[in-house]
Amino acid sequence: MRCCLPAPLAALAAFPAPRDLVRSGALLTPAVLRSALAARRERITRTDVVTALNLELVTLTEDRAVITWYTAVPGTDDGFGHLIPAVTEGEVVYGTHPARLNRTASEGRPTAHHHVELTDLEPGQTYYYQARSRGRAATPTPLHLVRGNAVGTSLHGLGSHGGPYSFTTPEPPPGRHLLSIALCNDLHLGETTAGRVAGVPMLRGVSQQPGLDPYPEIMSVAMVEEAHRRGADVLLAAGDISAAGAPRDLAEARRILDGFGTHGRDYFVVRGNHDRPRHPDDSFRESFGESFRDGFLGGADGRGYFAHDLGGLRLIGLDTYEKNGNGGDAGGLSAEQLAWFQADLRRNRDQPTIVFGHHPLTTRDSVFPMGRGQRLDRAQARSIVDAYAASPGVFLHHAGHTHRNKRTVLTSAPHVTQQEVSAVKDYPGGFCLLRVHTGGYALNYYKNSSVPARAWVERSRLTAGGLWPHHALGRSVTDRNSMRLHDLSGVRAYTRA
Repeated sequence: MRCCLPAPLAALAAFPAPRDLVRSGALLTPAVLRSALAARRERITRTDVVTALNLELVTLTEDRAVITWYTAVPGTDDGFGHLIPAVTEGEVVYGTHPARLNRTASEGRPTAHHHVELTDLEPGQTYYYQARSRGRAATPTPLHLVRGNAVGTSLHGLGSHGGPYSFTTPEPPPGRHLLSIALCNDLHLGETTAGRVAGVPMLRGVSQQPGLDPYPEIMSVAMVEEAHRRGADVLLAAGDISAAGAPRDLAEARRILDGFGTHGRDYFVVRGNHDRPRHPDDSFRESFGESFRDGFLGGADGRGYFAHDLGGLRLIGLDTYEKNGNGGDAGGLSAEQLAWFQADLRRNRDQPTIVFGHHPLTTRDSVFPMGRGQRLDRAQARSIVDAYAASPGVFLHHAGHTHRNKRTVLTSAPHVTQQEVSAVKDYPGGFCLLRVHTGGYALNYYKNSSVPARAWVERSRLTAGGLWPHHALGRSVTDRNSMRLHDLSGVRAYTRA
């Protein structure tokens, strides 16, 4: 999905290979047919008072789970092919046997955008559950064309109408908890239409309802609040802070992120291709100068890359679009930055290290075709992975840009996980919480739970003609929730200054 391209020529330059287009078409055709059949069923059952749909198991930790769904008036249309919301109660019944759902979790008030959290779960236990509103069982977001599905189970309940569905809680990371870090990206302050693709006019995108606040501001504020609520000590924002590098949008982003704490101490930001300097010869015909550098890097002499020690944990931020270009081509580091990065890793190969930057090193297993514009330059990516292979302390590479949740263990450096995190700005609309323990770490995805954020997330799921969930949510629950062993005993417990 190429929302990041500024012009048709840029789209053509980064267009995927024919084999990728054929593969993507083969994957997406069944989803289109299922969507058409689902719409037909809704018309047939329009006499029902309410329908409960888009059930998703969003978060799964060792002791809790977050489950969301939507209730609507059957047979209605808001003008975008979306059912009109129906405000009603919601509850999740669950238990350790599909025939004995003897525990209940509910919300405090009626809503159309349901968000229920199950707590006090046991690690390593399989649970069965069913979400209900006004007696109707919620049906899942139809993601059966990918591995796993939206509701967690891959066997029990697959294809059934309302479940019960199942999940198995993971084991917790071993050892003592040291700190928690919120990983986010793609805030796109200043954007007005989600999912608009330059050069592909049939994908019109989705805009905010008239009279409501701009959705990038709603989602960014909600993300900061949710990260605080979930116990994040530090926040890392991996690029595309703005939609087009405008000074006013970067200033608004700075104001919102300052709500988390102090820049350079409590939160850290790197640049994405949308935040690049605008030159008179680019397709925007604007010159915003170094607005990102002025807003976040201390002015003209500030570098876009850095290393920071956080109680023994090394944070490395990369500027993955330190180059001239229109933003739609592959990401790239300057020769100076790449040499600095490799030397910094060599200085202490064993130090526990997190690297974050906007462009991923690799983009495997995408439902939509991925061109070269969706990743870092291949040769540079190989150099970085080679550096990781010689640096056992590196354990996580956080990236954005693709607007999807995807966990990838790097083949040539298997001690390193690359975690792509979906965009803050629209569906599924949230961040990943990294919980660091002395013997390992957990990655858990959280949707923004404020009332305005929930409404926009549901509206923006129609991006890409309604197929966006197949790409953005994650091909399986483990793409957005995972635990991994790693010796992090050299990191000190975090204390806020």
